[in-house]
This record gives sequence, C-alpha cells and structure tokens, in this order.
Amino acid sequence: MAENTDKSEAVQVTAADLPLHCPQPGAPLWARHPRVFLDVLKEGEATCPYCSARYVFTGERPKGHH
Repeated sequence: MAENTDKSEAVQVTAADLPLHCPQPGAPLWARHPRVFLDVLKEGEATCPYCSARYVFTGERPKGHH
C-alpha cells in the first residue's frame, strides 16, 4: 500500500492490508492518531473518523467474506 500524502485521494487497499487500520504503519508523525480499525469490505470503502483518510478496497476479496 502506498503512503497517502494527499488526503483528497483514496488509498487503495487489498486483502493483504486486512485487517485495515488507520494510521498505517510508517505514517508520518503528523498523521498519527489513535489506531482505529476500518471495515472496508462492508461497502467497498471506509473513511477514518480521525483524519478523514479514505480507503477503497480493490482486488479479490479474501475467502469467507461476502
């Protein structure tokens, strides 16, 4: 997953990024906030309630998720 430096752009995530949480490992210090887990599979996207970063799920869903 690429670092999201432009908060207006959605961050694309795949099954390898699950369980998805924000901030992501390696986030710059200014982007740190309490870790929150996001359910990106439910609607195909999720927005962080702290920093408004938007995540969009792409690719194949993991087995067992609908």
